[in-house]
Amino acid sequence: MDTSSPSALLRLFLPKVPFIVKIVLWHSLWLSPTSSKWDLRTELIVRIIRSLLDNPVPTPLAKQQRWSLKDPGIKGKMWISKVTLPQPDEDDIRRVLIETIDSLGDGKGRYTVPAIVPVEAEWTGYRANVHHDRPRLDLPESQHYERLMAEVSSPVTILYFHGGAHYLMDVASHRIPTSRLAHLTSGRSFSVRYRLAPQKPFPCALLDAFQAYLSLMFPPPGSFHDPVPAKHIVLAGDSAGGNIALALLQLILQINRLATWEHLRFHGRLLDLPIPVPAGLAGTSAWADITRCMPSVVSNARWDYLPPPMTNDKISTFPHDEIWPTDPPRGDLYCDLSMLCHPLVSPLAAKNWMGSCPMWLGYGEEMLADEGKSVAALAAQQGVTVIWEQFEAMPHCFSMIFDQLKAGRRCFKNWADFCGMVAGNAAVEGAAEIKTKGTWFTAKTCQETDVDVRWLAVCSQEEVAQKMRSTAEARMQGNEGEGKIMPKL
Repeated sequence: MDTSSPSALLRLFLPKVPFIVKIVLWHSLWLSPTSSKWDLRTELIVRIIRSLLDNPVPTPLAKQQRWSLKDPGIKGKMWISKVTLPQPDEDDIRRVLIETIDSLGDGKGRYTVPAIVPVEAEWTGYRANVHHDRPRLDLPESQHYERLMAEVSSPVTILYFHGGAHYLMDVASHRIPTSRLAHLTSGRSFSVRYRLAPQKPFPCALLDAFQAYLSLMFPPPGSFHDPVPAKHIVLAGDSAGGNIALALLQLILQINRLATWEHLRFHGRLLDLPIPVPAGLAGTSAWADITRCMPSVVSNARWDYLPPPMTNDKISTFPHDEIWPTDPPRGDLYCDLSMLCHPLVSPLAAKNWMGSCPMWLGYGEEMLADEGKSVAALAAQQGVTVIWEQFEAMPHCFSMIFDQLKAGRRCFKNWADFCGMVAGNAAVEGAAEIKTKGTWFTAKTCQETDVDVRWLAVCSQEEVAQKMRSTAEARMQGNEGEGKIMPKL
């Protein structure tokens, strides 16, 4: 999908004019199956995005990725300070990661052990009292950080992982939501430029996330920031970023359960274990199941812009280019097919959330909803404080797209409020006040109905495991395409 020039945009949208006219007509006459739940603007946006993501002639992955990585620039009501976290000389974080992956696996999974590399990131804060087009000041990054911190009045630090199906997007594409979270919490966000698939598959992104988390608490030499206590850090993300946040939390919990390390060497320090657990985890439309096996992938398709499961082999595969297929070939963009059911790849497969920090999980009535329900239900049954919020008829990541809707604004505010409650100035007292709660919000009016989080799951844990295994086996046998419900720009 080329949007690099006005002529390219014209070529993209001109053929869709009849399609757009039909949407308007059907919606206005109440002939659309979604007319009773969506306004016209929402229907147009969802249907147009869906048509772009379900392209019958997919763009090669490398071109998709380059398009999604374009930096929109920095202006207006945000402070951005760009940093690079140096890799530690010691190898302990990689060794403990590999040991933990292996401890959770079945012994048959294949993956490449990643290198530890410098990790780029952006500190993000809210810049008050400026016009939305105000250009970024020409200052050294350290001074941008000082200006950012001068407007921070809360200790909340949101360690943010962007979405994009593990192969698209960047910290630059998510500056608006991360700055908005910073504003609503009076805190700051730390957005990680983790390595993208397919060039850098699992567990590269997870290693980058782990390094970033430790670097917040134990700053490497030359860092702008002071040590951030875990009680002020919230792991957050949308979609694939929510996957990374859940996987990072599961990684920390499993390292602490194994108790095979007394300390980790990190930038010349000895870090005592157990690793401190963060104040909370907050995920919107978190992607918990890379196998994509749950019923809502089909049943909720009409409310979502994500493309439904593919049945056409030609459409459900990616065109060949310089980054796909990989060498050696790999059946999934993010990981080897033998790893699809691993709990650090698909957190839906995790069996133990005991000891976790409080979680906030927000979803629409979207294709990924059932996997989120299963994670929330299991965690709540195991004694974890879980806030579950689901919004009727809303699509994937709606709170980041539809801020004109009451549902979008409400969801985003609740997301930020949770972060502030668990990690703010009153974090110790606030955490005690948070109780497990599930809420269903109706379309348009956002009327609330309580739901029992413990019984959200539509399948038992045994049924979930069987569904995941069956889907993974079908992928390995070549019976399902590599691009099932993946964006096709």
